[in-house]
Amino acid sequence: MCDKNEREAEISASRKNNKSADDGVAEDRVRVGYIDSVYCGSGVDGAGLRCVVFFAGCNLRCPFCHNPETLFQKGKAVLAEELVQKLRRYKPYFRRGGVTLSGGEPFLQKEFCLALARLLREENIRVAFETNGHVCDPALIAAGELICDVKNQETDDLSVYERFFAECVRQGKLPRVTNVLVPGKNDREEKLRALARLVRQYFPRGNIRFLPFVKLCEDKYAALGRPFPYADVRECEKEDVLRAEQIVNEVFSQKI
Repeated sequence: MCDKNEREAEISASRKNNKSADDGVAEDRVRVGYIDSVYCGSGVDGAGLRCVVFFAGCNLRCPFCHNPETLFQKGKAVLAEELVQKLRRYKPYFRRGGVTLSGGEPFLQKEFCLALARLLREENIRVAFETNGHVCDPALIAAGELICDVKNQETDDLSVYERFFAECVRQGKLPRVTNVLVPGKNDREEKLRALARLVRQYFPRGNIRFLPFVKLCEDKYAALGRPFPYADVRECEKEDVLRAEQIVNEVFSQKI
């Protein structure tokens, strides 16, 4: 195994060796990105069975984050073509699923995301982006299916999502909206209604999928030598989710 510096040097050499008369095409085909890991077997990160690519780096520091390793570690350098070669081996397994680019925040690595999405589409593999909605880039929004996880656990201000949702509407895209439900943080009735009103304003036929807060990530924080900010918060129960869904459904059922 080579270390990160050797790997980055190898990628740099690969980029030079792959130069062609059309440098733009060559550069696009050897975009380099930084990822933490790849997991195959997810049934919750988009439609069908998925392979999930966890990107390194994020623009937020959510206190409930289940992937803290993507926040505090640089990740592994990888070529888009190289990653697609690995993912295409799982193509028969996808069925009606595909590949989800998650993180971290994949939209922070725009060129790599776009190159990766294009190469996957060339293999007839469906691509979804799992994003926090804080990066509103028309090219990225157009490049695949969208899952937007709204972060309202520590704030009541949801205005940051308006640009992202408006661009989705402009492009005729209907994102899957998710929300990590954390007891005592974002499960108050008015907070749930405010979230539902925002989503309904842009996507009247949409909905919100609540993801129950659990503490399966505590060992990750311990391994990083960092405290888990929500260590004292209780986990979300099925009854919490059912209550939130009922409140949200009431808002969506109201006449406009």
